[in-house]
Amino acid sequence: MGRQDHIGTEIMLKQILFIFRYLMEILSAMVQINKSTLTFLSDLKIHNEREWFSKNRGRYEEARTNFETFVQAIIDEIVKFDLIYKGLEAKSCVFRINRDTRFAHDKSVYKTNFGAFMVRGGKKNGDRFPGYYFHIEPGSSFVAGGAYVPPAPWLNAIREKIDENADGLIRIVNNKDFKKHFGELDGEKLKTAPKGYPRDHPHIELLKFKSFLAYRSVSDRELTSEGCFDLVISAFRAMKPLHDYLTI
Repeated sequence: MGRQDHIGTEIMLKQILFIFRYLMEILSAMVQINKSTLTFLSDLKIHNEREWFSKNRGRYEEARTNFETFVQAIIDEIVKFDLIYKGLEAKSCVFRINRDTRFAHDKSVYKTNFGAFMVRGGKKNGDRFPGYYFHIEPGSSFVAGGAYVPPAPWLNAIREKIDENADGLIRIVNNKDFKKHFGELDGEKLKTAPKGYPRDHPHIELLKFKSFLAYRSVSDRELTSEGCFDLVISAFRAMKPLHDYLTI
């Protein structure tokens, strides 16, 4: 192959790559949560019983497919700024709609929401790594992320990091993009200082956290709008530095 042929091939490959990326952006823009998905969840809340669910299984499958497609598009976009998620599939992140009622006072058979926890290796690793959570439920949808009730070894490691480098976390939660989407760091806190730390520690309020979360509610109108995908991705992108800090 001559030099001109090589240059021509290189130009052609760049054009193909440009077209591919352009088409992916168009497809991402087309992905959105359908109003029919929210309607199904609303109806399920009223008719939370196996017989009704069986008769409306087709609606359920359509709604679940819509949600999983949206979640996969989210993952594919997250990969652009968080490479550890490459290869992650929506099916390993989406929670089952059936409730475990064995020890529950509420014996409702089904959840009235769809949720997906996007974390390295899938939702089963939520007790090991921070992740991105997307929840849709009529009137109660939200995006969230971080470390939810991390087990003792992880929680202790986070507190040790805060003790040594609280300024890193403070810069993250004071960043304008973080504050725009989430306002402040969220999560349940201890009423007093954790074991091993003095009550007058300069960063005692950060050390009191038992979960380290970023949370933003999403209205039904926002959820079913064409701009929902960009809203979710923008929030998750603003969350990424928090995940970096919590990854220990």
